[in-house]
Amino acid sequence: QVQLVESGGGSAQPGGSLRLSCAVSAFIFKTYVMGWYRQAPGKERELVAGFTGSGTTNYADSVKGRFTISTDNAKNSVSLQMNSLKPEDTAFYYCYAKRGPLLPTTERYDYWGQGTQVTVSS
Repeated sequence: QVQLVESGGGSAQPGGSLRLSCAVSAFIFKTYVMGWYRQAPGKERELVAGFTGSGTTNYADSVKGRFTISTDNAKNSVSLQMNSLKPEDTAFYYCYAKRGPLLPTTERYDYWGQGTQVTVSS
């Protein structure tokens, strides 16, 4: 059973920082494309940051320059460093893994973590 194990999150004041991490199996880490979505109350889920099949990164305009997505190959994990947090960053953050370009379509398309709450308030 594939699991995406998320850690981090919690509460921070505006301007503060938090770090999210998502650990997966070696197979998922090497063959799936990973990233983070978030969903705030009453809003649709949106992509925050993610890797593409070619290894580049995408960021939501609202987090560019503040958030950084990275990988830890030794831990088979993807992290999201969130700096200069704003109240509007408050949301439930989900780690995802989407089928990479080298996998056959018979492989499952995506996996999702259970999510972790990030709250930014003074």
